[in-house]
Amino acid sequence: MSAGRLGDLLGIPLPVVQGPFGGGLSSVALAAAVSEGGGLGSYGAHILAPREITDLVAELKARTTRPFAVNLWVPQQDEAGAWLDAAELAPHIRRLHPYYDELGLPAVAAGDVTPGPDFDAQVDALLAAAPPVVSFVMGIPPRRVMDEARRRGIAVIGTATTVDEAVALERAGVDAVVASGADAGGHRGAFLRPVRESLVGTFSLVPQVADAVSVPVIAAGGIADGRGMAAALALGADAVQIGTAFLATRESGASAAHKRALNSPEARTTVLTRLFTGRTARGIVNRFVRDMAPYEEAVPPYPVQSALMQSIRREAGVQGQEDLGSLWAGQAAALTDGSRDARGYLAWLMDDLRGRDGQGV
Repeated sequence: MSAGRLGDLLGIPLPVVQGPFGGGLSSVALAAAVSEGGGLGSYGAHILAPREITDLVAELKARTTRPFAVNLWVPQQDEAGAWLDAAELAPHIRRLHPYYDELGLPAVAAGDVTPGPDFDAQVDALLAAAPPVVSFVMGIPPRRVMDEARRRGIAVIGTATTVDEAVALERAGVDAVVASGADAGGHRGAFLRPVRESLVGTFSLVPQVADAVSVPVIAAGGIADGRGMAAALALGADAVQIGTAFLATRESGASAAHKRALNSPEARTTVLTRLFTGRTARGIVNRFVRDMAPYEEAVPPYPVQSALMQSIRREAGVQGQEDLGSLWAGQAAALTDGSRDARGYLAWLMDDLRGRDGQGV
């Protein structure tokens, strides 16, 4: 099977995009393996400084001659004034003391909570490095970004969680739209309405987006095997974006604890939570999520909560404490198989899809 319109646009032979992972879960090895296997490998770069983005693109170009994508988060307006002073931070830090103690970590000090990389500087570095594809979540890329990408021959992919967002992205000039259903793991990228008003399931969202826009549509959320892929294509998608199943492969940057969780019965239960970063994201329910559930609406917004939780998330992975880490996963996580490398999974996926031909899925 060819990649159709998306393949013509990006120069990839298979209609498969690897979902970009943030927070250190992406790896050059994974993105390069997917691209070399015929899909579009992706790398989530939203936590990287501009110089790190420059180096990342150079490394990816050295690892594969095929197209790949680098992903950034568009800043959200309601988070512009998110920073808190020491007195405001104090109760949020105290709330996390038991978890710092359990992991043997010093509590975060108010002075350690600082803004992350500047988006404008990040995107300038990314465009200057000129990867074949740039992708965005959480909003519409600024006009200057679209114009410069076009001038440099860089394809731009936007991410929509609703039909209205897809239409807005097409009007802004993106070359393709990811229709990201509420089934998807990781952070929800709603930007026109609140997340709670933008929770459309993948297989309701895809046909509506396909009817509403003329650019290629990439279905994302709850797809892990040939059945899901066949269904998405039948509903009008030009390709699929798969995150959780690639997260389970050997090359991903997920910790061993995270990968164990993806292949456990617990993966059948996921939840949308703000507890780990201050932005709503889907992950596997664990002890931290249950214990902290009363504070869902009390935790500070991104990026403050993300900064407070960074050492906990990282150390939980190092120590194999799945009960305390952010176990991002979509609703098809239980269908993943952690025994494969990325190219092996990609080959299996396409074989599984071909085996569905004529079965009415």
